[in-house]
Amino acid sequence: MVPHLITSLNGPINELEQRILESMPAIERWFRLEWMEHTPPFYCAVDLRNAGFKLAPVDTDLFPGGFNHLTPEMLPLAVQAAMAAIEKICPEAKNLLLLPGTQVRNTFYLASVQQLVSVFTQAGLNVRLGALDPAVKQAQRLPLADGSELLLEPLVRTRGRLGLKNFDPCTILLNTDLAEGVPAVLQNLHEQYLLPPLHAGWGVRRKSHHLRSYEELAKKFAKLLGMDPWLINPMYAHCGKVDVAQRDGLDCVRGHVETLLGKIKRKYKEYGINERPFVVVKPDAGSSGKGILTVRDPKDLDGLPQCAGQGEPAGGAIVVQEGVPTYERMNDAVAEPVVYMIDRYVVGGFYRIHADRGIDENLSAPGSRYVPLAFASSAQLPRRGEKPGASAPNRFYMYGVIARLAMVAASYELEATDPEAEVYA
Repeated sequence: MVPHLITSLNGPINELEQRILESMPAIERWFRLEWMEHTPPFYCAVDLRNAGFKLAPVDTDLFPGGFNHLTPEMLPLAVQAAMAAIEKICPEAKNLLLLPGTQVRNTFYLASVQQLVSVFTQAGLNVRLGALDPAVKQAQRLPLADGSELLLEPLVRTRGRLGLKNFDPCTILLNTDLAEGVPAVLQNLHEQYLLPPLHAGWGVRRKSHHLRSYEELAKKFAKLLGMDPWLINPMYAHCGKVDVAQRDGLDCVRGHVETLLGKIKRKYKEYGINERPFVVVKPDAGSSGKGILTVRDPKDLDGLPQCAGQGEPAGGAIVVQEGVPTYERMNDAVAEPVVYMIDRYVVGGFYRIHADRGIDENLSAPGSRYVPLAFASSAQLPRRGEKPGASAPNRFYMYGVIARLAMVAASYELEATDPEAEVYA
């Protein structure tokens, strides 16, 4: 089942779908060559927006939760991808230390951790959980909704390694975004593989770096397909220092909002799109979904204090990004597809839906729900030659291509921001 698109402007998206299907051999070769030169993030999740006239990623999460929303049909793909990732990084690996986030009392998050443990156990690893909270001095049993439990153990740090009592892992997998900075216990671990790397955390990472990398790749990819990169790329601008409380730097934000709205209007006119454009103003760091303001007119910036706090980790840096509406609906609720990947492989995904949000609003908010639905058929191969917009496997192949493009961009981003890059050069 392909979700119903409430728009008459679905011609371009169907044209994009058809072009991607027809270009499948060239696309797969392009990705293959990229991965010969670059290392994919260990795992990631990409939020997409399908506007009917445009398909673009709006968020790339390098520490994804939500693995519990993948259906049982998707898990074999996840296990195979996990095997490939581990074989590439540490072929002799026997033990994996998984470090969850601090929200270990959240049953939904724990269900995601449980799924990760299951995936990597089936990939052939002994998986145990370590507590980043130094207050955890003895093992804790964390009850799960299904009646089972997880065991969270205190970390043991030796000179150059991190593990648990009687457990020395080859690889350490982080499932926390390090928004509060890097704990001392994770610093100077030069004898083990730490995935994702520390500079992928929001204490260091910036959305603007990712958007710059994605823009570069979208141009290359669009050239390969002979199309306008705008159809897959949200335009953006960046303000380095904005102190909302003191109203410093707001002229920069206002100027970028006006310029970007003008650029979007011209694109809408070029494609005959009868929509009122909008931009999204958000902090340059963090993935909590808070502090995001939808702006259709520069006067809307009067609401900017709402997102002041979230911008602080980035030193007040703000991103102004082209707003991409979503015209996908599930039972009259606005929906957006989220694609999950391990290593360079798409392993599944789901729809994030929100009955109380509009097509121009952030759906990653309290009240959102997650529906696997059409992604349950994502394991099916694309069917070339079918009418565009009529085949779920074809639609989701297209979603997977754009999500993988965002994953390549994350790879570029991490290479460009690696503080030890000169060491490896």
